[in-house]
Amino acid sequence: MDKHFDDLGGKAKEAYGKAAGDRSTEAEGKVDQAKASAKDTADKAKDKAEEAVENVGEKIKNVFKR
Repeated sequence: MDKHFDDLGGKAKEAYGKAAGDRSTEAEGKVDQAKASAKDTADKAKDKAEEAVENVGEKIKNVFKR
């Protein structure tokens, strides 16, 4: 599931749970939002790792060009 959908759905669930006095649904909404945040953090870490690998590759190429 898309992390943005998880976040929006989680916010909606949380709001519904609060309005209805349903603590379980409210908690599920918070969990959905936490999942979305974790996915976002993982995506950012993956992007940084890929960038670091590219940079190392470029440095290695430059060493062998000398």
